[in-house]
Amino acid sequence: MISLICGAVAAASLWSSGARADRELAAHRHQVRATTTGPAKDPPVATRFGSTPSSVAPAVWEQPDHVRRSGTVHVPPRTPQGVTVTIWVDDTGTPARPPGSAADRVLTSISGGVVATAAVGAMGAGALLLVRRRTEVRRLAAWEREWEQVEPVWSGRFRRGRAPGADDD
Repeated sequence: MISLICGAVAAASLWSSGARADRELAAHRHQVRATTTGPAKDPPVATRFGSTPSSVAPAVWEQPDHVRRSGTVHVPPRTPQGVTVTIWVDDTGTPARPPGSAADRVLTSISGGVVATAAVGAMGAGALLLVRRRTEVRRLAAWEREWEQVEPVWSGRFRRGRAPGADDD
């Protein structure tokens, strides 16, 4: 139960910190329209597995304070020259990644909550196993001490009036 509570707290904390970071990032990100000035080329590095394939193309755009900029932007594969695409730029007009989405925050929060639940659960299980093992060792040691006293009487090796270990004549 404690691990579930810790997982929920971790997920909530990740959600709120992610939302705060996304709000701060969104305040400095702007969508602008860029026009490609050349055809799309394959990017120099491979895209992430499962991501939408993209290429790069030279383009021009106007940053939020109406200064014309140019550079290389991500576009769909095989985008020809003269196509208008929407890009995200930072306050300086440099192309930037878009602010995080709620779906990204949900995935991060759930993943973090599951990891926290598993970690706290594993630590709790480890502590429980350690306590059980130590208790079992103590119980067996106490049983051995008691058996050393009972066994000679029980087995008949000890007769009344004779000390344990005394030789029979």
